Amino acid sequence: MSQDRDSTPDSVMMLSGDLLFCSRVKAAATAAGLQFRMGGQLPTEDTDNIAYVVLDLSTRSGLTSSIVGLCHEKCPNAKLIAYGPHVDVNKLHAARTAGIETVLSNGQFSSQMQSIFDS
Repeated sequence: MSQDRDSTPDSVMMLSGDLLFCSRVKAAATAAGLQFRMGGQLPTEDTDNIAYVVLDLSTRSGLTSSIVGLCHEKCPNAKLIAYGPHVDVNKLHAARTAGIETVLSNGQFSSQMQSIFDS
């Protein structure tokens, strides 16, 4: 889908199975004036308004190899962020190798999410 010239992406799409942490991400997104959506994969419709795609490497690392291409196709203006445990260096490295622009440890994402969404 193409971006409508008059609309500004205004939502965070969280790809995760961790409901507790998603509630914290939702609070940060809402505080930044963004809508919040959660699921196991990118939606097939209504992707024009996605400003951020957040990939939880702990629960959705199976999407790592395909997520960059999917984002370029469905929500090309979205910023892609992946996060995972700092001790799981293989998943973090795989995310960087796949071309995900921002890869953070859980702690880094937790402490920076508000400033990321506010920018």
